[in-house]
Amino acid sequence: MKKIASIIVVCITLAMVLFMAGCLQPTTTPTPVSPNGTTPVTTSAGTGATEVDVMYAGGVGPMPVLLSTNQVDGYIAWEPYVSIATASGIGQLVTYTKDFPPVPEWNNHPCCVLTARNDLVAGNPGFVNAMAAQTILADQWITDHPDEAAADLSEWVIGNDTIKFGNQSVPALIVMKSAIPSINYTTDPTPQWLNGTKNFVSAQISLGYITGSLKNTSAGNMDDTLFDFKPYLAAKKMIADKKIITPAKVNKQVGIGYLKGDIHCGSLIIAMKEWQYFNDTYGIAIKPRDLTAARPEICDLIVNGVPVAELKLVTADAGPQLMQMEATEIIGMGYAGVPPAIASIDKGSPIKVLMPTQTEGSALVATNGSPAHDWNSFISYAAQRSASGKPLKIAAPAKGSIQDIMLQYSLKYSGVAIKFV
Repeated sequence: MKKIASIIVVCITLAMVLFMAGCLQPTTTPTPVSPNGTTPVTTSAGTGATEVDVMYAGGVGPMPVLLSTNQVDGYIAWEPYVSIATASGIGQLVTYTKDFPPVPEWNNHPCCVLTARNDLVAGNPGFVNAMAAQTILADQWITDHPDEAAADLSEWVIGNDTIKFGNQSVPALIVMKSAIPSINYTTDPTPQWLNGTKNFVSAQISLGYITGSLKNTSAGNMDDTLFDFKPYLAAKKMIADKKIITPAKVNKQVGIGYLKGDIHCGSLIIAMKEWQYFNDTYGIAIKPRDLTAARPEICDLIVNGVPVAELKLVTADAGPQLMQMEATEIIGMGYAGVPPAIASIDKGSPIKVLMPTQTEGSALVATNGSPAHDWNSFISYAAQRSASGKPLKIAAPAKGSIQDIMLQYSLKYSGVAIKFV
């Protein structure tokens, strides 16, 4: 029963979607460019003889089962679902998204961010600054303590049981230890990150996913519309000064949104799991009310021993769902991918991106034994399958996700026709 339960837990917790995006600074209507802006990109209309069928799986949760039962030839997903395939033996790595064409322009591409409502930032700047500081500290802790982080994240996301698909099985901790090195936990909004984020905006426009205020805006207006780095700068100064300033108490509960089963929002999970360390070392902690709960819902933000805010942790299955909750004040801050944040802001939601939480961490995997072991061999195999009348079927999490955007963009760049099934 324990093994059956663990399989069910895995399948449920794998149901989540991370969205991501970015692009170079456009002037009016952006022209597709390479992610670092060094090379103009002309994507094919996708009308070539080679076809790849893309199936939206409604999240990454079903993907390992789809692959292990030969219902798809591969999938594109974020960690730990890449490592679930490779470590369990049900699949093999084709290539990480950082090596998608045009190579090497996707290297260190943006992924997840911390967002906040404008009114929360304006009305409670000290609280938002403290949350930004906690995020920075937790991200650094993951980088400095990868094995301990793997244990914490495994327990939260998957549980510490064995993941099993048919006669293939692998301990959850092994999966997580494999997953963490492919993710760059960083909160620094570097020029490269800024260009990468805006470059994804351009990619979304070229795919028809951005149609609102961001479509024809100037580079300067785009910065003002998308970003508010003041909390990040205030947090960095507090950390450098080794003094987290106690903010004014927030007089109402604050919702904090995150995606189910996602280690890209690992900074929030680690902040709760290792609250005692952060409290003792930096004087700041997100302390669960129920310390025995596997996934606590109510926490207190404590700064210098003073409870300053009651936090309600709210989960979402996908980035758009989380952004909708933030737009309608169900949550005040959220940890999710760049693309849903961009799409929400494009539609007029009063939200800003405060800083990155990590980059990269996604990949394309294929059935074990597939001739696809890098992008070029994947395209060659896709051509062979198309010629035989059996196009490759690749699962993607959802329309508009970072994985969907990157897969479509790179397939079209390679002259491949896309059919949605």
